[in-house]
Amino acid sequence: MLTGQVIGRATATAKHPSLAGWRLLLVQTLDIQGNADGFPELVIDRLGCGKGDIVLLTSDGAAVRDMVGTDNTPIRWATMGVIDRE
Repeated sequence: MLTGQVIGRATATAKHPSLAGWRLLLVQTLDIQGNADGFPELVIDRLGCGKGDIVLLTSDGAAVRDMVGTDNTPIRWATMGVIDRE
């Protein structure tokens, strides 16, 4: 699991059938100090996360396949939680 910051949404005019109805986000992964770490990832979201939210991500293939309900999906990342800021 990683943390990341939502930097925007993605829109697709054509996408894999397993992604129908899923909200797609662009999330910048973060290191332990909260700095950008690597390239942004395309993430499916069922939590309603918005731009600027700090989220908990999973790249567990089995969990993501279970979420979308198929063994044949091109997506790897999914939101698992929103981290509250104080």
